[in-house]
Amino acid sequence: MLFRIVSFVSAAIMLMAASLPQAGPIPEQKPGKEQVQPEDEPPIPAEKPVTSPDKPAIPTEKPAVRQEETPAPQPEEQTTGQTQGPPRPPLSIASEPDDEHQACLKDLTAMGATFKEIARIDDGNGCGIDKPIALSSPLPGIAFKPEGKMRCEAALALAQWVKESVIPSAAALDNGKIVTINQASTYVCRLRNNASTGKISEHARGNAIDVASFTFENGKTIAIEPRREDPTLTGAFQRAASASACLYFTTVLDPESDAAHETHFHLDVIERNGGFRYCH
Repeated sequence: MLFRIVSFVSAAIMLMAASLPQAGPIPEQKPGKEQVQPEDEPPIPAEKPVTSPDKPAIPTEKPAVRQEETPAPQPEEQTTGQTQGPPRPPLSIASEPDDEHQACLKDLTAMGATFKEIARIDDGNGCGIDKPIALSSPLPGIAFKPEGKMRCEAALALAQWVKESVIPSAAALDNGKIVTINQASTYVCRLRNNASTGKISEHARGNAIDVASFTFENGKTIAIEPRREDPTLTGAFQRAASASACLYFTTVLDPESDAAHETHFHLDVIERNGGFRYCH
């Protein structure tokens, strides 16, 4: 009995001698109870990111709010499926500066051509001539049949070509002088090659002349036809006339070009970028 009392007193003395901790343990925060900084308020800056082996660094700046991407507007024809862009403006007749037109008339008159100025032509759909002329003779002594309506520029190119290239080439034929240039078409409101669709013809702008044949002083007529393999002087004359035409016209199509031009020269003065010419 005495031994138990002594043991109890000893244990009590030992407990009283022990020192208690100054602060109790800090309870761990339960998952899901972290304080989240609202995105519409500035974040609280921290000097250093807090890291641990199990958790990634906490960013010290507020992450940028991701904006939804707004799709770029699409052309109307892709969104509606009904239209193909804005409607094209109607074709209009090209205006001719008066000073350039008057200079052309002066040069044409100096060549000895016979022509008359006629009223402005406007047949709609881009067909027409601002300052047209009716040509009946490109050079003295040479008729242009039938009389043709065209721009002065086309008539001047025709007169220069005939005088400087066609007449010298024809001298080797022994048929006498050229007395008539027989044309198949000048101004006419149509599409290219008389097609039902496609681009407007240069004939519809007064820029083109179709030469079908040449009639000579002795009554002989040389028709324009395929003559690439023709070994005669007639064949040589036609090939020389076709080749030289590109010195005066910006487009030259002959019977070797395609089936649509097997019976004539197509000659026009369309303006292209860089002075480009198409000769075939």
